[in-house]
Amino acid sequence: MSVAEHVSPLELADYQRAVRLLLAHPLITEVHPNRAALPLVRRWAAQLRSDLHELLGYRLVTTANTARLLRVQDDLDLTRPAVTRTDRPFDRRRYAYLVLTLAALGRSGTQIALSELAEAVAADATRIDGLGLDTERKPDRDAFVDAVTWLTERGALALADGSAADWASSPDGAEALYDIDREVVFAIYRPSRVLQHLGSVTGLLETDRGLVQGVHRVREAAARRARRLVLERPVVYYADVSESLRGQLRHPGLAEDLERLTGQAVERRAEGLALIDTSGRLSDIRFPSGGTPSQAALLLSTRIAAQVAEGKLPTMPAPTAAERTQAGAARIDAGLPLRGVVAELTVEEPGTEPEPEPAEGALYPFLTDAWLKGAMKELMSTYGSAFAVAWRGDPDRLLREALRLLSALGLVARVEGGVLALPLLARYRATTAEIKPRAAKEKT
Repeated sequence: MSVAEHVSPLELADYQRAVRLLLAHPLITEVHPNRAALPLVRRWAAQLRSDLHELLGYRLVTTANTARLLRVQDDLDLTRPAVTRTDRPFDRRRYAYLVLTLAALGRSGTQIALSELAEAVAADATRIDGLGLDTERKPDRDAFVDAVTWLTERGALALADGSAADWASSPDGAEALYDIDREVVFAIYRPSRVLQHLGSVTGLLETDRGLVQGVHRVREAAARRARRLVLERPVVYYADVSESLRGQLRHPGLAEDLERLTGQAVERRAEGLALIDTSGRLSDIRFPSGGTPSQAALLLSTRIAAQVAEGKLPTMPAPTAAERTQAGAARIDAGLPLRGVVAELTVEEPGTEPEPEPAEGALYPFLTDAWLKGAMKELMSTYGSAFAVAWRGDPDRLLREALRLLSALGLVARVEGGVLALPLLARYRATTAEIKPRAAKEKT
């Protein structure tokens, strides 16, 4: 099958915009990510449904008010958390409140007051050891409002009157009233399997579960996974995948399919390949971009690249995809209930096939935490006047955020005692910076 085979050359760019929108925002509603998105996706729904299933194994479900892309999950990715309006990642409490809020909305009518919703969530949260929701506590109210705001941004709730921020500040003196879009509520929560039956988050990963049979079907499944890897990861290193996937990644048809599907170019290097998002509308992380953590990450990447160029660093293999998944699963599974209905219903899930060890010779330069802290202090001394005030007094926190960003982009790999510099980092070795001090009145 040819990608977008029924799309004329004059309309191809419009179709590719719809693809990028859907890949960047798996849930599209009348208001999220903008009001023009849903009509565009609905126009191309039939072609999108066919192409995304054939190439990637994804399912597109559309209703009158939503478009929901159901992805196939090959491995765990902890680099794309839900975030608040101030770009702070959700913690466990916020995730728990989000899920409990969805459950409460599923039992509600067409409107609900924020205080009423908080009472419903609090009743459920009280039955969960270590959670609870006490509306007398400001931190609990803030976490709950963050979950409600996340749903509001996606159209599950629409503010009809009042203010959630005012309620969070003074629940006795303020209120907020929301309209509920039940169609969006049900579109948001679409797990691929019954969660109560899983003993680990790895049960949500794609393992083919013995359904793929025959050489042709196995090859098709490998080709789809290879395409998904290139779309979902900032960079795919050959050393990080199995031999069969390396063959699929090197096949010229992969680049042709993805380039026609997305309108973006696939860049190949000796170590791997990456889809280059020149549109700025496909990637969930822009880099370089504005903001102190991104600027610090860019400057730090330049320092790391310069240190690597000197060639005097020890080397070691990077953690494999299987090791990263195992570590991520352990963090997530730590939140599983230890008793009750979940334990009673749990069934063992077949594990994913282990990824191979890195290819022979895939060793990467190692930089210690001590060196990284020293580099950040030097950057703070040189460029601190250009950083936001909130970051200037805490170089350790800024270093953590910069490394988190570089790790999410596949530029470095976190290991015990430091980081490994990965090949993509060399792209930024010649970066130069110009100091533009911030206005004196600026505080953030």
